[in-house]
Amino acid sequence: MPLPDPSRRYPITLPDGSAHAGTVFLSEAIDHPRFQAGAFSYASDFEPPEDWAHRLAPYLFACSEESLSIGKFCQIAHGVRFLTSSANHSTDGLSYYPFPIFDPDNMEAFQPDTRDTVIGNDVWIGYGALILPGAEIGHGAIIGAGSVVRGTVPDYAIVTGNPGQVARKRFDDDTIARLIALAWWDWPVARIEAALPAILAGDIGALEDVSC
Repeated sequence: MPLPDPSRRYPITLPDGSAHAGTVFLSEAIDHPRFQAGAFSYASDFEPPEDWAHRLAPYLFACSEESLSIGKFCQIAHGVRFLTSSANHSTDGLSYYPFPIFDPDNMEAFQPDTRDTVIGNDVWIGYGALILPGAEIGHGAIIGAGSVVRGTVPDYAIVTGNPGQVARKRFDDDTIARLIALAWWDWPVARIEAALPAILAGDIGALEDVSC
């Protein structure tokens, strides 16, 4: 089974031969200095935007001090939003009101929160999930629909709810350690294609054989 061409903006071809505009490879659709996405990571939307970076991360500006990075082979459903650190207000004073943003001479220098948001590889973020400033989501994690996520999500954890909590791990600790060691998402495309039967079957032993 061949992988789709990672250089295509629209990786899904419909039965009539047309491109499905509601799903894009982010590496080809995002043009933003503070937003990076790895190969094969896609986002879907029922109302495809002109500006995918703004739709997904509306508070991430070109002048922002933080960044949003998404690994390879991630899957982002309709309605997902990343509230990056530029959305945060200062909590040091007697009021949270962001007075400096109304002063053109000071507004760009005023950013009380500069934490990056980091999404690992092979992460599935479900419908309508909200990722809060500074979140770090580990490899292979699943973020359930409508979840509100902050802080650190372990590798291969399933997070649900508001506030988001780890419901369980996808695999036992030994299997997770083996998957992290394999890091199949960094393999050459031809090796990943050869490994797809093992990946789809959930056979980590066969995946390790392909890695040799």
